[in-house]
Amino acid sequence: MVSRKISVAVIVFGIAFASAIAGAREGRGKDKDDDDKNTDDARISQGFEIAPVALHFKKKDRDLVGLGSYIVNAQGACNDCHTNPPFATGGDPHLGEPTVINSTHYLAGGMAFGPFISRNLTPDVTSGLPADLTFEKFKLVIRTGIDLRNDPPHVPSDSLDLLQVMPWPIYQGMTDHDLLAVYKYLSAIPHAEPGS
Repeated sequence: MVSRKISVAVIVFGIAFASAIAGAREGRGKDKDDDDKNTDDARISQGFEIAPVALHFKKKDRDLVGLGSYIVNAQGACNDCHTNPPFATGGDPHLGEPTVINSTHYLAGGMAFGPFISRNLTPDVTSGLPADLTFEKFKLVIRTGIDLRNDPPHVPSDSLDLLQVMPWPIYQGMTDHDLLAVYKYLSAIPHAEPGS
């Protein structure tokens, strides 16, 4: 009788233990997914808060645009090279002032780096990102540094012209999803002309 009670107790304990392990594994998966979703939601929300210009969403995924804003404005430091000057008068944090991005010339290029001038990243056929710049072409530029425009000044490298100042060797490791978010964000900002 005692051994039967012990056997039943061992079986009940075994079932309870197996259920607890399965529940813990399942819970970990859900927690991770929930954490990833919460992290994405937080980055998207923050991206909208820190966008220095009005965004338009015509046929665009709002979440991708928000995530793109977060990557461009909080991680990629795109403003530092592609806005001239990067900060508005009285808004330069390097001078101890509260940060105010130069929204008038935001991402319009025109910053000189020796003989190289940063490009206009705002949507525009003539002076900014052309409408025919597909996501595939955008990925090609970011991942390889190939200069699709062949604009001077450039430094020939065999038969290719590579972007010399753009940190594409760093950005080439970004996921397709994050690059798509940046691409969608850049198409959602207004056109601007370079400052001086």
